[in-house]
Amino acid sequence: MARPLRIEYDGALYHVTSRGNARKAIFKDDDDRELFLDTLSKVNERYNWICHSYCLMNNHYHLLIETPDGNLSKGMRQLNGVYTQSYNRLHKRTGHIFQGRYKAITIQKESHFLEVCRYIVLNPVRANVVKNPKQWKWSSYKANAGFEKHHKCLTIDCILGQFGEKRGSAEREYREFVISGIGEEKFWTKVKGQSILGETDFVERLIGYVKESKDIKEIPRHQRYIDRPSLNELFSEKLLRQKQKRNRKIAEAVYEYGYSQKEIADHLGMHYSTISRLIN
Repeated sequence: MARPLRIEYDGALYHVTSRGNARKAIFKDDDDRELFLDTLSKVNERYNWICHSYCLMNNHYHLLIETPDGNLSKGMRQLNGVYTQSYNRLHKRTGHIFQGRYKAITIQKESHFLEVCRYIVLNPVRANVVKNPKQWKWSSYKANAGFEKHHKCLTIDCILGQFGEKRGSAEREYREFVISGIGEEKFWTKVKGQSILGETDFVERLIGYVKESKDIKEIPRHQRYIDRPSLNELFSEKLLRQKQKRNRKIAEAVYEYGYSQKEIADHLGMHYSTISRLIN
């Protein structure tokens, strides 16, 4: 099974999701959701995590986690592992409840923090479960919006601090910000290699880590080669008119940048068998 790329460093911020095995429910009732949040609170304390936003759906959850000590993997093993054990004891069952490994996207806090917070609490609206995020009990929206006391697993000061020093006006502006984002989540198209969301300089700062992971074959190819040039960049119009240089560039695209022969064939309008023959 392919294992996703993990980028860990002190102070990293992540959008974390984990889904139920075979898309089955990971929360059968409200008691399970309370159990999960209590488990998260203990993980936060043990691993010095900061949870800025969360949303618990029926068969998956979303978290925005900051790790001052660069220990996401350790904390996630604890979170999903302890919750699974508790869930199984409570419901008198055995086996996995989560579908494989969790997914974590490294977020640039300076540029995308609020957008991701909003994306998380709008999940029930996107799923057509509710029309307004206020109607969904199991997210951090109501706490940040000032409608209820926040759960002990949640930190609200950082989000509200983005909207002002006065709590009342900050909560009001937060509510307006979230509602204005309904149907506006195009920023996810900017995620690089399904692993990093941020501005160009942020991505470049993480390139060294990614390059060190290229030889780990279990990591999906699109994540190992996150910094590679596009096929348009590799194959200019001028290059395509020079067959010898084009053929060398084809080999480079496969062996240096990890493109599949079919991807290159489709891009160049050639048959993949021709690409294979040229490489050989």
